[in-house]
Amino acid sequence: MSHRIAFPVLAAVTCFPLLALAAESQLPDAKPVQDVQVLPLPYDQSSFEHDARELTRYHYGPALKRPFWYPLIGPPRQIGAGRSLTRMGHPRDPHTHSHHNSVWISHHDVAGVDFWSDRPGTGRIVHQYVKQYEDGDKAAWMLSLNAWQDGNGKTLMNEWRRTQVEPGDKGNWLMLIDLQLEAPATGPVTIGQNPFGLIGVRMAKTIGVHDGGGRILNSQGQLNEGEVFRKPARWVDYSGPVTKEDTGGITLMDHPANPGHPTPFHVRGDGWMGACLTLNRPLTIEPGKPLRLRYALWIHAGVPKVPEIDARWKDFAARGLPQPPATTVVSLVPSPTRPPSP
Repeated sequence: MSHRIAFPVLAAVTCFPLLALAAESQLPDAKPVQDVQVLPLPYDQSSFEHDARELTRYHYGPALKRPFWYPLIGPPRQIGAGRSLTRMGHPRDPHTHSHHNSVWISHHDVAGVDFWSDRPGTGRIVHQYVKQYEDGDKAAWMLSLNAWQDGNGKTLMNEWRRTQVEPGDKGNWLMLIDLQLEAPATGPVTIGQNPFGLIGVRMAKTIGVHDGGGRILNSQGQLNEGEVFRKPARWVDYSGPVTKEDTGGITLMDHPANPGHPTPFHVRGDGWMGACLTLNRPLTIEPGKPLRLRYALWIHAGVPKVPEIDARWKDFAARGLPQPPATTVVSLVPSPTRPPSP
């Protein structure tokens, strides 16, 4: 005769809620976990994540010519998680365009020094330290300090950089880039008249007009390189194929508080766009009078039209600038490895 053993299943099931309550009671002051986080990573990187999905990563290691953001991940529902809308370098000329680092900040002429290209002897934008990380339910941001140094390691200009990431609807998201450029106490620094700088975006190969059959559109309704090249605009959008079934893109926005707004945009059918801060005239920064700039990138699915993008730009334009950094660099030093002691 076989004997069956009756397990107390019901008793076990009813115990689980009690165990959960017991666990909760051990954390009476527990705070909600925030949805958007910026996480420091090894090898001088910081990852911006929404619900544990990476949206972009900021790279600022000591071997780099300049910090940059890569990848910029598109909306998962439309184009699949993990697919970047930007790339590193020109798809047809990676050597001479090695400075096309996904999304980057640089300029061809700061006090006569080239920070744009990667040629020997050119300037470097050297990360100094991260001053602050902040997470939140709607956004996460980080504040860092960079030194613009010539080929001999002399700092010509300091730059506070604030990166903020905000998830939006349907998996689309926004990245805000706020810059504060400071001259040394010894005298002014001039950003020369030149089309290259201050922000550039190298699109994924499949999105480019030439390689992927993509589309360039600006706020004036002008299309592609022939119409958009170096024309003033509030924004420029670059959209195109991302997978065999889906499309996506990035809108680069110029803030109305920036000098010369609406700025001319330098765009190419080979897959890159940039906002020209000093196409028509140089800019001089005086000691104690920093230059503040704001740009935004809207990362989206699909190929949006002017009214939809214009609505996004108006929301961006209506927002006030963040408070300037509480710490101002008084004396420029070659390359500190850690923040000054409080």
